[in-house]
Amino acid sequence: MKKLVLAIAFIGIGSFAMAQQTTPQDKQAKRAEMHQKMQQREQEHLAQMQKDLNLDQGQVEKIKALHERRKAEMKADFDKNKDQRQAKMEQMKAKRAQMDADMKNILTPEQYDKWQADRKAKMEQRKTEMKQRGMKGDRMMKKPMNTATPDAN
Repeated sequence: MKKLVLAIAFIGIGSFAMAQQTTPQDKQAKRAEMHQKMQQREQEHLAQMQKDLNLDQGQVEKIKALHERRKAEMKADFDKNKDQRQAKMEQMKAKRAQMDADMKNILTPEQYDKWQADRKAKMEQRKTEMKQRGMKGDRMMKKPMNTATPDAN
């Protein structure tokens, strides 16, 4: 009976570990899905603007063109600054590694392990907070615009 329980546990853990591995095809599929979701969100946003602001089709087309032009400009800026961003990331990694080495020299092994665990816990907490903020922002996007005009008395 114990062997059966252990075997099931190992199979469960193994399948969980296998599920965590991603392949380039998975990344490509996820990227395509994200792209599709973003396009859908843009269309919904534009439809909501059309409804809230009572836009005619000409205005909708001009706004769509403006968004496309702005998106292309942002992509060009992003691509232009890619090398600088990568260089800064490498600098930050080097500084982080240097700080880690310095802390390792200063602290005892137990203190160092505790310090690393604390750092990791804080990082996870920040990630969780960012995800929660992201979900709040997503809900805000779905709200209709307030286009009601106040009554002048």
